[in-house]
Amino acid sequence: MSAAGVHVEEAGDHGPLLLCLHGIGSSSAAFAPQLAELSAYVRVVAWDAPGYATSPDPAGPMSLDDYADTAAALIRERATTAHVLGVSWGGVIALRLAARHPELVASLIVADSSPGSGTDEAKAQAMRARAADLAEQGARAFAEARGPRLVSPDAPDELVRRVVDTMAASVRLPGYAYAAESMASADLRAELPSIAAPTLVICGEQDRVTGIEASQAIAGAIHRTAYVIVKDAGHLANQEQPGHVNAWVLSHLRITASIPE
Repeated sequence: MSAAGVHVEEAGDHGPLLLCLHGIGSSSAAFAPQLAELSAYVRVVAWDAPGYATSPDPAGPMSLDDYADTAAALIRERATTAHVLGVSWGGVIALRLAARHPELVASLIVADSSPGSGTDEAKAQAMRARAADLAEQGARAFAEARGPRLVSPDAPDELVRRVVDTMAASVRLPGYAYAAESMASADLRAELPSIAAPTLVICGEQDRVTGIEASQAIAGAIHRTAYVIVKDAGHLANQEQPGHVNAWVLSHLRITASIPE
């Protein structure tokens, strides 16, 4: 897959590459805190996945491998390797990227993610049903129904509005349907032990979407892993507690990329 046409937001002019892959209901806007703060240390690139926000619709259905290969093409355009930060669906893409293209992935940060919805038939069916919900409700109503669950119950109203607005501006068909199918069919449990990249697994303490057990399943299967729970954060820990998450990411990068203090 080529990365032609894929929209990215970029910040930072020195250091290693940090590629940020958003969740299934989001866009590069989800990484505003990382683009703002981590760009003092690394080159931060956050994509709008194919068929999301300002990226064009893909020519046809995309599998998880297709998303991973498109991310790989983005890395090759900019560097020899990247540290890859994936949130939720983006974490599943990041894990597949590390398994398929190990030479491109210097390290992983996997936040509030899972081994895929294909690990559970009910979860897979619910994921596949989402595209019909989007078609029926439209992006704004769909986002207003789903967005508030992505943060903790005590999240400030401003953050909830930002999450909902980002989703409403990002999701559309057919791209969302392709993403949902890639998640519904994914079960990475067998390949996680083959991932060699040093990995930081992060999970919001109050994640009500993928949940702590799914993050623990990732952390327990990959050999070189650190695992962190972020207090006072739901599923979108990187947006709800950006200071804490950025500090953990920076600590991880100082170890894996020898970024100076």
